[in-house]
Amino acid sequence: MDDVVQRVIRLIAENQQIDAGTITIDSTFEELGVDSFDGVNLLFAVEGEFDVSVSDEQAKQLRSVRDVVEGVRQLLAAKPGGGESDASE
Repeated sequence: MDDVVQRVIRLIAENQQIDAGTITIDSTFEELGVDSFDGVNLLFAVEGEFDVSVSDEQAKQLRSVRDVVEGVRQLLAAKPGGGESDASE
């Protein structure tokens, strides 16, 4: 499991107050009990963790852990420098 996946899973576990070991990349928000309010909080956490900005249109497409991971990877690749390096690591 790579760094982006691990960090997204950790954020979801903290946000939902559930064991990270129960979350897989294929877990859906519905399975994890993530409602629309939780989703907004999770979005803020992801933006802060990865220093990215998720548009409303992008946010509407997020339904699973995989969606978040792939979205973060795309946003990181689009940043100046285009790498996944992050000062918080």
